[in-house]
Amino acid sequence: MAIRQTAPLTETLADFVAGFSPSKVPERVRGYATEMVLDGSGALLAAANPKLSTGRLISQFVAAQGGKEQAWVVGHGFRTSVVGAALANGTMGYACDYEPHHPGGVLHPIAIMVPTSLAVGEMAAASGERLMAAVVIGCEIEYRLSMALGPVEQYNLGFHPSAVCGCFGATAAAAFLLGLSAPQIVRAFGLAGCQASGLMAWESDATENSRPFQMGVAARNGATAALLAGQGFGGPVAIFDHGHTVFGAFSRKPAPRHLADELGARFDGIMELAIKPYSSVSFLHPGLDALLDMVRENKLKIGDIDRIELRFPTSGTHCIDNNPLKSHCAQYILPVALSAEGLNVIDLFVDRRESDTEVRRLAGRIAVVADAELEREFPARYATVVRVTTKAGKTYQRRNDVARGYPQTPLSRDDRHAKFRAVAGTVASAGRVAQLQREIEGLWQAPSIDTYARLMGAAPDAGR
Repeated sequence: MAIRQTAPLTETLADFVAGFSPSKVPERVRGYATEMVLDGSGALLAAANPKLSTGRLISQFVAAQGGKEQAWVVGHGFRTSVVGAALANGTMGYACDYEPHHPGGVLHPIAIMVPTSLAVGEMAAASGERLMAAVVIGCEIEYRLSMALGPVEQYNLGFHPSAVCGCFGATAAAAFLLGLSAPQIVRAFGLAGCQASGLMAWESDATENSRPFQMGVAARNGATAALLAGQGFGGPVAIFDHGHTVFGAFSRKPAPRHLADELGARFDGIMELAIKPYSSVSFLHPGLDALLDMVRENKLKIGDIDRIELRFPTSGTHCIDNNPLKSHCAQYILPVALSAEGLNVIDLFVDRRESDTEVRRLAGRIAVVADAELEREFPARYATVVRVTTKAGKTYQRRNDVARGYPQTPLSRDDRHAKFRAVAGTVASAGRVAQLQREIEGLWQAPSIDTYARLMGAAPDAGR
């Protein structure tokens, strides 16, 4: 107890996690969290497709390391150590770039929290409601830290908010599932600070492997921090308050008040998550909506279009303008979406410019323009203006501030569930997908997560 009252922010968050229980999750939050876990589980399972190098290689790596069989490696049919499973599953959680995201926090928390909670929850023999509560609390801590550091601040310094802040969210989720005390959680957060990492350097990796790897690292390191603290391992005791804090390391304009304001009264870390209708970076989604709506309304085909201009907030253009990663490249994603009126996960791993002459042609006719006016709303909104010029000389323009799938513009229940069936169905039989959906929808009432874990862990048994 000697550490009490010496680090108010760190201790407040530790007390919150230690004193949390599923009963503190409001009913509306429970329902929304279920939809997020369903959507994230589909994207996670789809990453086990052997055609996708990320899941194949990371699973081979953890299998080679060996370890006590504590948790399933999703979609690969074997169990490994809890930290190995967190690493592999966290990496796969973001591989397809199709899981729920947090626009304001510029985060992918479900990609980290579902793998962390699944791995640690298996080891801890958790109930379904404790797993779900862990996801909620992990998303909340990750979001609050990103807002306290400032998402744009992190980007400007070259850090990846999801990776840096996700380590702390994973620590909170794991600590909750392990039933750690508040003093132990203080040290766990300190140990998370010692491991928090993630540079935007992955933007130069066209394999798309290192981009999701950082989510796996966040999941593994968060689980490690909680496990070590639970065994009595020492750690910094004021990571959010004094000394070498996260604020000094990852931001130049921090706003620490965001960590604890209305803590426990608001659950914006979950409730502001958006479901992706496209498997690509979320920065491109408002533009994709606008572009696809314009071509449908005007009965245009990809061959009719001469050039496209996409205007985007200044701070985000570096991420989407001729990025080597197909998932983050406007010049790739826009023509591919036009060619098929949508996107498939496999499009991120097979370069359509090599096989489709129209995609290749239009890719060279797309300009991304930094817009200072749109910057005023970033990152709260990814406001985008799309201007299409046809070969016939006609011009169409549309601005879109909020993409489909956001809480303000939600996908219908039928659309959400159709997405889950389609995405999970790339590797799993229809019967397995249906059973998995039932299990996820019943997690708040489930006495065990064993069936959910087993259905997620089984190797591909069907799919396209």
